[in-house]
Amino acid sequence: MKSLKRAFSLVEVLAAVAIIGIIVFLALPNVIQAKRDTEEQMVVTRAENLNISISSYITANGRSNAGTDWSLAANSTHAKKYDLIKGYLAYAPAALTDYQPSGYTFEFGALEAKVAIKKDDGAGGTVTIAY
Repeated sequence: MKSLKRAFSLVEVLAAVAIIGIIVFLALPNVIQAKRDTEEQMVVTRAENLNISISSYITANGRSNAGTDWSLAANSTHAKKYDLIKGYLAYAPAALTDYQPSGYTFEFGALEAKVAIKKDDGAGGTVTIAY
C-alpha cells in the first residue's frame, strides 16, 4: 500500500507569506509611532525628575544658599547645574549627557524655571518641547 504525504503547495505557502507581509506593512507605522511616543514620554518624565530634584535641592539647602550656588553655576554650563542636583535624583548617572536620551538635550534656566527640553530637528536646528 502506498502512503500519501500531506504537504502545503507552493501557492499556499506564497499566499500565507503575502498575507503576513500585508499585515506587517499595515502595522509597522503604528509600531513606529508608538516607539516615538514612548521616547518622548520618557524624556518628559526625566525632565520632571530633574525639576523635582531642583525642588529637593532648594529644600535641603535653603532658597538663598541654593540661589547663590545656582547663580554661580549659571556662569558655566548646564553640566555644573546638573552636578548640584544629581545627588537628589533617584537614578543619577555621572554626567548630564548620560541622562539625556539620544537626540534630546536638557537646558537649565533660572532656579525657579522648569527644565527645557530641546530636540534635534534633523536639519541642524533644535525644537523646544513643551510639557
